[in-house]
Amino acid sequence: MTHNLLVELGLEEMPAYVVTSAMEQLGERMRAYLTENRLTFDHIEVFSTPRRLAVRVKGLSDKQSDLEEDFKGPAKKIALDSDGNFTKAAEGFVRGKGLTVADITFRKVKGEEYVYVTKHEEGKSARSVLDNVTSVLKNLSFPVNMHWANNTFEYIRPVHTLIVLLDNEALSLDFLDIKSGRTSRGHRFLGTEVEISSADSYEEDLRHAFVIADSKERKAMIISQIEAIEKEHDVTVEIDDDLLDEVLNLVEYPTAFMGSFDEKYLAVPEEVLVTSMKNHQRYFVVRDKSGKLLPNFISVRNGDSNFLDNVIKGNEKVLVARLEDGAFFWHEDQKLLISDLVEKLKHVTFHEKIGSLFAHMERTKVIADYLAEKAGLTADEKEAVLRAASIYKFDLLTGMVGEFDELQGIMGEKYAVLAGESEMVATAIREHYLPNSADGALPETKVGAILSIADKLDTVLSFFSVGLIPSGSNDPYALRRATQGIVRILDAFGWDIPLDELITDLYTLSFESLEYAHKDQVMDFVVARIEKMMDSNIAKDIREATLASSTYIVGAMLAASQALAKKSNTSDYKAAVESLSRVFNLAEKAENSGLVDPSLFENDEEKALYDAVNSLDLSNEMTENLDKLFALSPVIDAFFDNTMVMAEEESLKNNRLALLSSLVAKASQIAAFNKLNTK
Repeated sequence: MTHNLLVELGLEEMPAYVVTSAMEQLGERMRAYLTENRLTFDHIEVFSTPRRLAVRVKGLSDKQSDLEEDFKGPAKKIALDSDGNFTKAAEGFVRGKGLTVADITFRKVKGEEYVYVTKHEEGKSARSVLDNVTSVLKNLSFPVNMHWANNTFEYIRPVHTLIVLLDNEALSLDFLDIKSGRTSRGHRFLGTEVEISSADSYEEDLRHAFVIADSKERKAMIISQIEAIEKEHDVTVEIDDDLLDEVLNLVEYPTAFMGSFDEKYLAVPEEVLVTSMKNHQRYFVVRDKSGKLLPNFISVRNGDSNFLDNVIKGNEKVLVARLEDGAFFWHEDQKLLISDLVEKLKHVTFHEKIGSLFAHMERTKVIADYLAEKAGLTADEKEAVLRAASIYKFDLLTGMVGEFDELQGIMGEKYAVLAGESEMVATAIREHYLPNSADGALPETKVGAILSIADKLDTVLSFFSVGLIPSGSNDPYALRRATQGIVRILDAFGWDIPLDELITDLYTLSFESLEYAHKDQVMDFVVARIEKMMDSNIAKDIREATLASSTYIVGAMLAASQALAKKSNTSDYKAAVESLSRVFNLAEKAENSGLVDPSLFENDEEKALYDAVNSLDLSNEMTENLDKLFALSPVIDAFFDNTMVMAEEESLKNNRLALLSSLVAKASQIAAFNKLNTK
């Protein structure tokens, strides 16, 4: 016999961004609870709205599975005295397991006998195990918690109702002083309290109270309603996934509708209108079939279609206020001069320990100049980089960005064009913010990419220099994201700029505003971001070996890790790596990297290795490079078989170490082979 279990927690409205993750976490924790308590089940379903989290377990077993567990005790020589009677050690052991000495058996383990007992525990009924099921709710974690009234406990939001149903039986439990029953709350305005008849009737019972508990069903309703509007009005609606998920978790009974605004606002840049609608009002953008923005929007009401005209008018009124702000700032900002705004940046703090935004831009300009040379930009591109670096933060002081901070960079590009700046400069101003997330879009132009790297480099170095270094998961200034952006851009553009040389060179720069410090920690931080870009399926030792290479060119390190991972599955991998590893380990004993003197060779194997190393020509193709290195394995083995590297005569020893060091100098461009595991 199996059962269906329902647990629902009713709360005040949760933040939209919390709802889905909390629902999924509830399902995972319920699964763990049942597994830990040896209760089997068919599958688990989860539900959520802004005011409830629920989980239903289908096919729950009637009782726990029986438990049979072996316990190893003391050795036989300790468990029995000289007369063959059980000692206190044996008696204490079995007593601790709830058994007696009559349950003892002896088993031989590695030649010696030990006490063993087997404990049988009959499974309890599911009903008794579920007495503690509210611990699942207690163990949910949230980004923020709150406490209310005179309560000392904290939770994401105040709790109002608790339902625990085993089939149609309401279990009497409690959670945070809330007693369980079968009463849930319907829609805040359209519904009333509703009795949940059984675990199976949950969705239908709530539907009568204007609550769609299944988030997947709510999402399908929203999409279907929007598609109906599209068809009716012959328009196209941008259904942004993130926005859809947010709207989904703001409503319990969705009704989509279309509103409009005056066409005069279309004269304002599209980005302003879209930001006002999507980011501030949670509206979906409407376009015609050719992709042109229309003076319309789609919103989703938390309710039915009654009095929808009033709802539309209210939403239009709120949106117009936002659009009026946008139109005002658009016109007013055009009266400002970029030079005046840049001058004012001298009085805008980048960080109180670091200095002004203007000083940050000055340092960025120096770094951008250096990078432009390294990346081989043309004269026109270099000129554009330097001009963009001189002004690129000016839009932060415009009214538009002050009101809509999501438009920083975007408005900078538009205002720069209006002010007569070149397209390369204007685009770079927008692109320097990219990527704006871990996997976000990268700059598309070289000028924008160089400015982005330079800006992020100074940001990271500046914060590290004043001791604001991320620790653990704490990264309030998003320095990990900035560094990830640096290495992603370098890889995407194929710029072979060694990061160790780059960081070292930057630390030789001198600025009145700031002195760079903590170079080693910065380098470790950068290397950690490169590792983050490596395929997670690549073995740890391969990642460590390539990260310890002498190259520090992002693309080369990533390619080397991929090539080594592929090679690790071949038959010659173990022998070749062990040969090269031996070379690396011995080369570490060299006190200096002197030149190899062929006249000191005492056998043909030395000469053969010398010739092989000299003819070894590595390229940018890492698989090909590994083939060449692995082909040296027989030559290396023959050298070691016939040559005493650590010879007593100092000149011979140093010459042989120099020979090995010359091979390491080339091979380490790919990886530190002595860090690879072949066992």
